[in-house]
Amino acid sequence: MAPSLLSTITIACSAVSLAVAISPGYSYGSEKVRGVNLGGWLVLEPWITPSLFDNTGNSAIVDEYTFCQLQDRATAQSVLEAHWASWITESDFEAIAAAGLNHVRLPIGFWAFDVGPGEPYISGQLPYLQKAVNWASNHGLKVIVDLHGAPGSQNGFDNSGQRMDYPTWHSNSTNVARTDAIIKTIADMYKDNPNVVPIIAPLNEPAGFDGNDVLSVVKQYWRDSYGNIRYPYGSSQQSNTVVLIHDAFQPLSYWSGFLTTSDNNAQGVAMDTHIYQMFTDAGNAMSDEEHIQSACGQKSTLSGFDLWLIVGEWTPAMTDCAPYLNGRGIGSRYDGSYPGSTAVGSCTGLTGSATDFSSSYKSSLRKTWEAQVITFEAAAAGWIQWTWKAENADEWTYQAGLNYGWIPQNPTSYEYPNICD
Repeated sequence: MAPSLLSTITIACSAVSLAVAISPGYSYGSEKVRGVNLGGWLVLEPWITPSLFDNTGNSAIVDEYTFCQLQDRATAQSVLEAHWASWITESDFEAIAAAGLNHVRLPIGFWAFDVGPGEPYISGQLPYLQKAVNWASNHGLKVIVDLHGAPGSQNGFDNSGQRMDYPTWHSNSTNVARTDAIIKTIADMYKDNPNVVPIIAPLNEPAGFDGNDVLSVVKQYWRDSYGNIRYPYGSSQQSNTVVLIHDAFQPLSYWSGFLTTSDNNAQGVAMDTHIYQMFTDAGNAMSDEEHIQSACGQKSTLSGFDLWLIVGEWTPAMTDCAPYLNGRGIGSRYDGSYPGSTAVGSCTGLTGSATDFSSSYKSSLRKTWEAQVITFEAAAAGWIQWTWKAENADEWTYQAGLNYGWIPQNPTSYEYPNICD
């Protein structure tokens, strides 16, 4: 791979960079980030919009790649365009702002910018990204533009665009170069609008759990993304855009000192960590009280990190009961339908419409919501819940939580302020 753009830039303008501090469009570190993800809009996820997948009548369609590949292209395009136009509208931004939130994180795939030979993806998402930025501006919200899928898939998850057993993004330098070019494009789009788009996240959840072959590429990519986002003008002039890197599923201690002022005098970098409790057998088997203790226990893990730290994905849901959550055609650990899992109990009443949730379950969701928010605000720069809305998994959605009472209309109004004491 080419030498780090960061190192090249730092050598060229070290005297300048030492004198210039970043002034992002939000006071990170002093004002808390309180936000929500707009999942399932510009990147399809089967569990968020199962109807789009079920309506194809083809069980082999499991992600956006196969959605575009394995059905009539005109049909796929028509469905996608109708979805983009309706799933999130300005009324959602109005409601998000009215709920006391200040950020939205907006996942988008590489195929919105660049579809290569042999890739079946359908593009057309960019006008909706621009609409989102305009809507955010209208309602006083900040947008985190989050590259959620990279060429070859950075993690093999369906939410990267292409579900596969082992990701291939990191093993092909062309994939990485294409991704770098996309980040340059995004940085150029928003370099002069930091008051609405103060952060760019150059890649969601790269698969660091697959070992050093991935991590070595990711670390170099983070450095190059720093150069691409912080120096988008083709000169020593810096932007005021924050670079939000992900922990690649490594402990925060792994990243200690990385892209800090003592590391190439880097400024304006934040770390994104995602905290879920339901993607293991042990997590599903925990009691309500154990889930709360686990949430509260994150305080010691998150405290004292040397970058602005944002919990960019988390949920009050504590089971994997939502259909297709683990992938279309894959069951849940909680009810034992996931291969190799041991059933904890029935998923009935734990997912679907909140009209079927018991009062005790809604109370439990309130407690897990508060335990996490209290912890993330005490120990980090803030939080962004996954996700704003879903067709039929209300336990995950901020919108349903507001409507049915387990999320307060003001995110600082707690029923259980001492839950972690």
